[in-house]
This record gives sequence, C-alpha cells and structure tokens, in this order.
Amino acid sequence: MADNCVFCKIVRGELPSFKVYEDDKTLAFLDIHPISAGHTLVIPKAETARNIFDVTPEDWRATTETARKVAHAVEKAMQADGVNIMMNNREHAGQVVDHPHIHVIPRHKGDGLGQWKHSAYKDGEAESLKQKISAAL
Repeated sequence: MADNCVFCKIVRGELPSFKVYEDDKTLAFLDIHPISAGHTLVIPKAETARNIFDVTPEDWRATTETARKVAHAVEKAMQADGVNIMMNNREHAGQVVDHPHIHVIPRHKGDGLGQWKHSAYKDGEAESLKQKISAAL
C-alpha cells in the first residue's frame, strides 16, 4: 500500500503539501481539491491502514485528537460559522485515497453546500436496525 499511497508519499516527503500541523503520529494538510477554502485533511502517519476498519486504536485516537485541534484552528482562521468533520470509508462511501483521513471543512452561513437529505424510519424499522447493529457489536 505505502508505495502507491499519495498520503504515504506526503508523509515521507516525496510529494509536496501545504502542511498546517504535524506531530509524531499525525499530519494535517490542505486538501488540493477543497470543498471550501481551508478544507484540511488529517491523517495518521502510519502506513499500515486503509480506513477506519483497520486503523489501530492508538492511531485513531491520535488522529481524532489532531482533527479536534485542527477544527478549532480552521474555524478561527477561516472565520467560519462552523465546521463539518467527516470521513469516507471504502469506495462506495466516497473514499478516494486508501489511507485513513478525516476531512475538516469550514462552513459559512449561505455557502450553498447544503446538508444531507434526511428521512424517517418506517414503523418497527428502527427497532430492527438497533437489534442488528447491537448484535454485530
């Protein structure tokens, strides 16, 4: 994975990036295809995981803590009205780079980005789903 992974190449210094934060376990840099100005990606430096399903608990904790720090900075620096924190896992959820990464996206009132479509559960559906998810845990 590490040889072809664009984020691994950024961690190793083989590709340029606009780094905004770095520590021993994580790296945060501007997304080159931002949803809005200041859109930042936060990644674990470890080159062993592809997504949330195989990232180690230690790397996940470090990455989410860095995302929290970066969210504060992005909101302040971009004078945003809020931020979206999101992560796509696997191709059909929109993941493009096979390396865990959290998006920190600044939002402004009236930015036109919209929100997700919401719906309601049918009668009995929520109870059935709750049982399936609980059983999988």
